[in-house]
Amino acid sequence: MKLPIVAYGDPILRKKAEEIDEDYPNLKQIIDDMFETMYAARGVGLAAPQVGLPIRLFVIDASPFAEDDEDGEGDPSLKDFKKVLINPIILEETGDKWAFSEGCLSIPDINEEVLRPSEVLINYLDEDFEEQEVKLSGLAARIVQHEYDHIEGKLFIDKLGPLKKAMLKGRLESISKGAVRVGYKMRFPNLKKKR
Repeated sequence: MKLPIVAYGDPILRKKAEEIDEDYPNLKQIIDDMFETMYAARGVGLAAPQVGLPIRLFVIDASPFAEDDEDGEGDPSLKDFKKVLINPIILEETGDKWAFSEGCLSIPDINEEVLRPSEVLINYLDEDFEEQEVKLSGLAARIVQHEYDHIEGKLFIDKLGPLKKAMLKGRLESISKGAVRVGYKMRFPNLKKKR
């Protein structure tokens, strides 16, 4: 089932998410619904707070980045990079910081260059609650860092400078009020009800 994606301005996006255990209700269904929602919105990652759940869970499928883009640059290592991360903990972020244009399904139509370390070591539970530890680099690391920020109550726009944030203020307010066109279902925190 496709779930509505929570738009910028909703307090859940600013809340640190809670750990869960294997008994969390309907977890398998939630994971399936999150993948379906992410694919329908043409995303490569989706965190539980983005669908209104304050839990430490996110799903990613970076395979779209494996295919060549207009520049003929794809990353074949991302072809099968599909994961469910439950209760993840970033153990370390290393490597040179590099810029990449990031966007977010909760903040449609805004893409900005964000600097992040190039490598990440992360510990998490997979969908079978088996512990995993993996070191990622490049786009795989970036996607994980972006989604991890969501479960920490942070957004990619928090990493922008004060001038850029000021320039985006009006657009962000418009998004929170539902004044944006998207090809997927969203829930807007400041949408005025029509009488």
